Amino acid sequence: MAQPNRPVWAEISSQRLLANYEKLRGLAGSNADLMAVVKADAYGHDALACAPLLAAAGALWLGVTSTEEGCAVRAVCPQPRILVMSGVFQGDAETVVDWGLTPVVWEPWHLDLLEQVGVARNLPPGSIAVHLEIDTGMSRQGVGVAELASLLPRFHSDSCLRLEGVLTHFSSPETISTIRPNPQLANFQAALGLIAANRLRPRWVHAGNSSTIVAGPDRGTLSRMASLAGARLMLRPGLALYGYVDRVTQDGLSWDGEPGFVPVLTWKTQVTSLRSLRSGDTAGYGNTFVAEGDTRLALLPVGYADGFNRLLSNRGYVLIRGRSAPIAGRVSMDQAMADVTGIPGVAIGDEVVLLGSQGSETIDAWDLADLCGTVPWEILCAIGPRVPRLLCD
Repeated sequence: MAQPNRPVWAEISSQRLLANYEKLRGLAGSNADLMAVVKADAYGHDALACAPLLAAAGALWLGVTSTEEGCAVRAVCPQPRILVMSGVFQGDAETVVDWGLTPVVWEPWHLDLLEQVGVARNLPPGSIAVHLEIDTGMSRQGVGVAELASLLPRFHSDSCLRLEGVLTHFSSPETISTIRPNPQLANFQAALGLIAANRLRPRWVHAGNSSTIVAGPDRGTLSRMASLAGARLMLRPGLALYGYVDRVTQDGLSWDGEPGFVPVLTWKTQVTSLRSLRSGDTAGYGNTFVAEGDTRLALLPVGYADGFNRLLSNRGYVLIRGRSAPIAGRVSMDQAMADVTGIPGVAIGDEVVLLGSQGSETIDAWDLADLCGTVPWEILCAIGPRVPRLLCD
């Protein structure tokens, strides 16, 4: 594992990723399949490194955002099925077929694009597998239940299209509980009933994310729905693969801490310069940091262009020599400063943890999300491409 010349990098633990996957597989049980979601560059963890590990561990399905992502993953993963989760766009259909990708569809023109390729190539009936998304209440992707009947005849026996999967997306899986049942399930059941009435038998029915697997009461209901449809249940873990689960919310799911998932990514840099300030001296753009006494600042070669959020200015912290060091002044494009006044012996070259553990201290994606007023998904995905990901054990 070679460290880059510019000392900013992220370490990706293969052991932790695989341990998280095995835990999810155990929680899902033998009656459900898993789709390992590696979209958005595996939530910032490097899909081209993570996808082959998951495939080797037995993942039958990988989820990506786009055809471009699907082709990149297919190039390093010849075996697993790859679901293009955000649909197809103009110019995608031939690539989807050529690269063996499986698209999510819901618009009639999605089917038009794929059928045109099938007809042009004289493909036999059922050659192009698709997964049909149902909008059960999120109002984002998917065909509404009321409009579904007009779409189902497209999957007639002579069509090159095959309805292999039916899915939906829950808008608040982390807040659903037995106290507050999931209102989208009834719509999904109605859609599955209509599909069955049209004598269509999908192989997979899927919905639910990491929360559904870890503690969601929906899992049992979804399993029964899939069974009634003559299909197999598939669940789509994302965040938990990378070591995090949704937090407890009012009337929502609850568990004692995170149930055995460990963050896969550690983000590091080094101290590259040190300077001393006297009382009243200022630092950084806008002079927003004012020394209250003799102060020692460490320069860090990381900034918001790397994904170290500017909202961490004067409120975030890093770990140096196993201790917390607050961010001093504004985070700039390429640099940040940390106040190391209370940490003796800090020297140029000392390792700095931006996200991860050092000694007994830890900063996780939830910590940074709280400071930035966002969610851990954004924190992880925002780590920029100029930060090299280094795969380690």
